[in-house]
Amino acid sequence: MDENERLWIVARWGRKPKPLRAKPLGDVLGELMDRRISPQQARFGPVAEVWGHLLPEELGRHCRISDISGGQLKVLVDSPPYAHELRMCCPELLEELRRECPRAKIKKIKVIIS
Repeated sequence: MDENERLWIVARWGRKPKPLRAKPLGDVLGELMDRRISPQQARFGPVAEVWGHLLPEELGRHCRISDISGGQLKVLVDSPPYAHELRMCCPELLEELRRECPRAKIKKIKVIIS
């Protein structure tokens, strides 16, 4: 390493890093909505709406959708008896969801007791 290279390295070490610039919160939230939430809501919203119409009222009070990913609809249920009842309904629910919400590409309903 020659003298010029050493001086260049030392000069680089002495530089202060550029300060981070804060972005307005509205801009950050807008980016988040555009990149992450809006596409998910476009898939999740119609499924949640149809789900609410398909379930019997009593069962619906004990179940809620937690996620849709990888073709799997995850549903949280608050007690084992309702989880069992929901599992018994899953084939018909899945068929109806596929028919009414083809963009969601749901292949399976996973029931989770919470």
